[in-house]
Amino acid sequence: MKIKNICCIGAGYVGGPTMAVIAQKCPEINVTVVDINENRIAAWNDQDVENIPIYEPGLSKIVEEAKDRNLFFSTDVDAAIDKADMIFISVNTPTKTYGIGKGMAADLKYIELCARQIARVSTTDKIVVEKSTLPVRTAEALKNILDNTGNGVNFQILSNPEFLAEGTAVDDLLNPDRVLIGGDIDTDKGRDAVQALVDVYSHWVERDNILTTNVWSSELSKLTANAFLAQRVSSINAMSELCEKTGADVNEVAKAVGMDSRIGSKFLKSSVGFGGSCFQKDILNLVYIAKSFGLNEVADYWEQVIIMNDHQKRRFASNIVKTLFNTVSGKKIALLGWAFKKDTNDTRESAAIYVADYLLNEQAEIVVYDPKVKKEQVYADLDYLNSRSEKENRQRVSVVNDPYTCTKDSHAVAVMTEWDEFKELDWKKIYNEMLKPAFLFDGRRLLERDTKEEIGFEFYAIGS
Repeated sequence: MKIKNICCIGAGYVGGPTMAVIAQKCPEINVTVVDINENRIAAWNDQDVENIPIYEPGLSKIVEEAKDRNLFFSTDVDAAIDKADMIFISVNTPTKTYGIGKGMAADLKYIELCARQIARVSTTDKIVVEKSTLPVRTAEALKNILDNTGNGVNFQILSNPEFLAEGTAVDDLLNPDRVLIGGDIDTDKGRDAVQALVDVYSHWVERDNILTTNVWSSELSKLTANAFLAQRVSSINAMSELCEKTGADVNEVAKAVGMDSRIGSKFLKSSVGFGGSCFQKDILNLVYIAKSFGLNEVADYWEQVIIMNDHQKRRFASNIVKTLFNTVSGKKIALLGWAFKKDTNDTRESAAIYVADYLLNEQAEIVVYDPKVKKEQVYADLDYLNSRSEKENRQRVSVVNDPYTCTKDSHAVAVMTEWDEFKELDWKKIYNEMLKPAFLFDGRRLLERDTKEEIGFEFYAIGS
């Protein structure tokens, strides 16, 4: 089966970069990314590729090379589905905020809407690829909807989870540890569909790095990978609190532990807590699945990873209040960074949101600077929490375009995102323009204690 036309439903952090790389590496395949969000598609189609809606190092260059050659962005979802041999579903699967499974289960309404639209429009056989992170056995539900259309169309469902880390997504796509493809490997048509997707990735990925499994193993592998990574972050963060009480240094502990070849050094960086669209959502999903099968001990085990992460964010914010003489009421607190990690403009579940919310509840005045996050996004993130009115959020939170404006006349500065530029700031200038004593809280272990204390800062870092 030779794929000539690919459609991807969803032009977000997964769909956009993944399809751009596929288009670049497979010039003979037409790739169309569709979304009902007109503003997002307009941004992808902007003549200036620096204005695309997702910031990832190297992405704009790839989009520039492939766009209007064999990479297209459109709001005409039906036309793209009709033309496609292979359809990727890359829509959002947020945690449910209502009904059964509220706060834990994945909300699959967007997935189901996609399936029904594909079923309605399709007149030729299609391969449908799950790219969104989904609970185990979602493919079964998709197949049920697609096979009951009455159009006489044959659909093959594949699971192809993404393992991208935001900030390094382009490199992760170009040089993946592995590509995982799950399908109906017990039938000829299923094996053909799997092979068709293998052939796409084989344009640039070594065949040994492309794993093929059954659908259920593929779906569960994605949740498991994110759970394991998040677990490591929570584990080292749990030790960071103990380090602070005992005089140990969490970086030294992490280095010693990470040199054990059985453990390894990755994801042992202590911080104010993990964020992003995947870790929390996927673990909650795993917890819900475990509970639905009556596996309460399994559910409790994984839920503790989230509990520890929430505790770390609260602890960091609480320490700011305690250090500033038990009150931040009316005090200006500067937050450097709002994205959940460096080299991305994604703010989903960012620790900065929850630290800001905690400090606002303590009547602080917040000023935010992030090199890639826009003012509207900061306010949208705080409004989503419903902790206070939109008007109050705008009165008590300022978003500025310059780090020195952010820190000027502040009582405290908190580093919330590990942007490289924060290491290079003129910290002497920042100190001179702050109220004294000048407090500096490093939530990312980004800065050197000795040089900052030499300047005069009261310096606090996670885990030391």
